[in-house]
Amino acid sequence: MDYDEMLDRAGSRTPEATGADERLDVPDPDVQREGSATVVENLQAVCDSLNREPSHLLRFLQRVVGTNGRIDERGRARITGSFGADRLGDAIERYTGAFVRCPECGLPDTRLESEDGAERLRCEACGARSATGEA
Repeated sequence: MDYDEMLDRAGSRTPEATGADERLDVPDPDVQREGSATVVENLQAVCDSLNREPSHLLRFLQRVVGTNGRIDERGRARITGSFGADRLGDAIERYTGAFVRCPECGLPDTRLESEDGAERLRCEACGARSATGEA
């Protein structure tokens, strides 16, 4: 078998890299106002869909909206200030681009690793390793 035949054979056995958006179904943030705080009721569901820790997402949200917050005893994010679902939804999309989707293949099959004190994104689908950061 020559190189071109092997390449065609490998290509026919490799699944298409389409449909990544269908596999990553992130719920919109369910936002409620409680006093001077904005509460993301479904923080755990959002994090489960992204396969990330709630504390990691919360740190990012705090940085983006410029305030502080915490995870309460019910697992909800309590963020100081008034923020709408659209603004927090946009921030979650930015987080997904920076910390979930592989910059090489675009698939969400990644995990966060720490290497020499730096956070890196490792793709389980294509094997790429890249630095994390805001998209």
